[in-house]
Amino acid sequence: MNVGLLLLALADLVATATGGGHSSGRRKHKEVFLEENSRFKFGGRIDYKLKRQDSTKTLLIKSEQLLRIEEHDFAMRPGFGGAAIPVGIDVQVESIDSISEVNMDFTMTLYLRHYWKDERLAFPSRNNQSRTFDSRLVKKIWVPDVFFVHSKRSFIHDTTMENIMLRVYPDGNILYSVRVTVTALCSMDFSSFPLDAQNCSLELESYAYNENDLMLYWKNGNDSLRTDEIVLSQFFIEHFQASSGLAFYSSTGWYNRLFINFILQRHIFFFMLQTYFPTMLMVVLSWVSFWIDRRAVPARVSLGITTVLTMSTIITGVSASMPQVSYVKAVDIYLWTSFLFVFLSVIEYAAVNYCTTLEEMRKMKRGKIPSSFTASQAMAFDGCFHDNDVEMTPFPHMAPTLTSDPLTTPTQSVDVRPPMAGTRLRRQRSVRENVDLLVNNSYMIDSYSRLAFPLSYLLFNGIYWSLYS
Repeated sequence: MNVGLLLLALADLVATATGGGHSSGRRKHKEVFLEENSRFKFGGRIDYKLKRQDSTKTLLIKSEQLLRIEEHDFAMRPGFGGAAIPVGIDVQVESIDSISEVNMDFTMTLYLRHYWKDERLAFPSRNNQSRTFDSRLVKKIWVPDVFFVHSKRSFIHDTTMENIMLRVYPDGNILYSVRVTVTALCSMDFSSFPLDAQNCSLELESYAYNENDLMLYWKNGNDSLRTDEIVLSQFFIEHFQASSGLAFYSSTGWYNRLFINFILQRHIFFFMLQTYFPTMLMVVLSWVSFWIDRRAVPARVSLGITTVLTMSTIITGVSASMPQVSYVKAVDIYLWTSFLFVFLSVIEYAAVNYCTTLEEMRKMKRGKIPSSFTASQAMAFDGCFHDNDVEMTPFPHMAPTLTSDPLTTPTQSVDVRPPMAGTRLRRQRSVRENVDLLVNNSYMIDSYSRLAFPLSYLLFNGIYWSLYS
């Protein structure tokens, strides 16, 4: 029996030894597989033993413990109950993305940096090195609540991560930087458009803390505002300027406000090509009708209507790209005055045509038309009688007379004594006589218009450009 117990114990020992060997082999095989897999995935640069150590979580816990975040209530501002905390502002303008005259706003991308001191975040350091964090730690501490006054839209860039940087120094000084794009209101005055300059500003202010709790100021004075090279399509920026002031609200008091002022000067060359030059050409083109024969009705009428319609199209196009303001703009004065010149050229031909008709009718009444001429043969294509189409008999010789009535016969003339020697008589025509002269000589209207219209338009341009340029 003792021999049987001894054999049973020996069999158990052998089985245990055999199973342990298989288990040890499996663990060894698993470690070799993981090590080879890690080398394949990371290019053989990461050791499996180092990968097993999760140091990132340990480092985050140490940073929060180092800053003693859990020991303080960061819902309250630094130095609560004491003097106002000074917060310095530093701005670097990256770009001005767009300027809209219709919406009266501008879009700007900038780096907004805040500087303040929070002794609650001070930490010991042997080499006096700062620690830099991202947006995850910003949500756990107090930061200034600066917002943009009169802003319509704004957002913090988040590609590929939120563009937020927090840098804490051992003495408690903090740098908080964000990259933000804001669309803000700009009250524009278009009285001199497009020869105008717009003064816009971006305003920064604390939302919750008035001047008794938070004092906003420019970190380095005028040097706190820096700009990259900004190129705009319709404007060029004359200069940027930083300023500060106070804003009062009846329910909450006085607040510090910072201003980023910049002046936009509009490029005139685009509007010269798109508006002014075409308008000038249309006005000059309307003058061509003064050199066309007054009897060529289709040519002169079609030319006048074409120039009027073209001017209407130019005015409509300019008005569509502008806000509906209640005052007159400089471009409106130029366009509507030019439209008036074009319209008057059409009216001028209507007057010429009417006077020509009266002149031909008077000649027809005073003269004699051959019996072979019918009414349709005597009328030209413009509805007027023509000198070369109607055969007139010569008028009888009439003695010179001083009477103003052209219908008075020689027998009815009044005997007038000759003037004394050494005297000079100068008789002025009345308004009626001048009108009768133009009616009887309608070609003179075109002759005067050839000179009056260009001189008047040149005078208008001289006054316009001297006032607005």
